[in-house]
Amino acid sequence: MRFKSTRFAASIPTINLTPMLNVVMVVLAFFVLVSLTLTSEPTSVDVALPGKEDEEAIPTVNPDLPEFLAVRVDPEGKISIDGQYYTQEQLLQDVPAYLQNNPENSVYVIPDPGMPYENVMQLLVELREVGGDRVSLAVGNN
Repeated sequence: MRFKSTRFAASIPTINLTPMLNVVMVVLAFFVLVSLTLTSEPTSVDVALPGKEDEEAIPTVNPDLPEFLAVRVDPEGKISIDGQYYTQEQLLQDVPAYLQNNPENSVYVIPDPGMPYENVMQLLVELREVGGDRVSLAVGNN
């Protein structure tokens, strides 16, 4: 019977990964918590629509410009065209008919400077879905 000699046997080194993984997880948790606290601020930006003091003198009549449909929106969100009030559903139905009957004309949304910018953009997006690239945001003389 032969016994193995323990004196000359080369011991194979082992690496214990548990402590290293514990450190990595703690560091990961730290960075996740730090990133969550840094992004807790509001992600929106306050945007003020240009007012009359920001305008330059623009001629009111230009024969080179095509005619357009002016859709005015007051601070309460009421939509009017030439003094007549429309609901948003009525407007979305009437704009395609106007653009089809007047192929050279465009539609301009003229918001009140006190209206929230988010509401202006929402209306503009919905109008562009029915009117395409002939619907624009007008900024200037109201």
